[in-house]
Amino acid sequence: MDEKIAELRDAASLILPRPHGDGWQVLMGLRHAGHRFLPNRMVFPGGGVDEADFAAPVASALNPGILAWLERGATPDLARALGHAAARELAEETGLTLGDPPELAGLHYLCRAETPAGRPIRFNARFFVGDAASARGALAGSGELEALDWYPLQDILRLDLAVATRVVLDQLQTWLKLDPAGRSVWEPPVLRDRAWQKD
Repeated sequence: MDEKIAELRDAASLILPRPHGDGWQVLMGLRHAGHRFLPNRMVFPGGGVDEADFAAPVASALNPGILAWLERGATPDLARALGHAAARELAEETGLTLGDPPELAGLHYLCRAETPAGRPIRFNARFFVGDAASARGALAGSGELEALDWYPLQDILRLDLAVATRVVLDQLQTWLKLDPAGRSVWEPPVLRDRAWQKD
C-alpha cells in the first residue's frame, strides 16, 4: 500500500535584514531539538497560516502588485491571510511587531518554497522581506526560537542550514543588491522539486 503523501500546509515567514557595517544582519533563531520540523536549525520567524489570519484586521494591506504575485499560487483570501500570518508569527516568535493591527504595505514578496514530497511535514511557504526599522518592540518572543538575535548574513551562511533556508538566503542576497526600482519589478520564484521555477 502506498504511503499517504503529506499535504502542503500554507505558511509565511518574515525576513528582516538591516544594514551592519559594510554588509547585513538578519533576524533569525534556532528551532529547539523538540520540534518535528527542522529541529536544531536556524530559521526566520514564521509558521503556518491560522484560520484567524483570514479575518484579522490590518492597518495597511499588502501592495496590490504583491497580492497579484501571491494569487498566482493562492486564492485572494489566502493571499491576504499570508501577509497577516507573517506579521503575527514575527510578533509571537520575536516580540517585534509591525503595529497593532499590523502595517503590511511595506512588505516585499521574495519567493515561495514547497517542501519536497516524501517528507512527513510539508509547507508551501512564502517568504516576505520587511524593513527592520519599521519593527517595534524588544526581542523576547514565545521561546519557540532559541538564540534569537540579529546575525551577520555571512556568519549565517557558514552554518549547517536547511537547503530551503540557504537558497532563500541566496535569493535575499540578490534582492538586497537591487535599488528600489529593481525591487519593484522583482519576480518572486518558487522552489519546487529542489529547483527554482517561475511561479
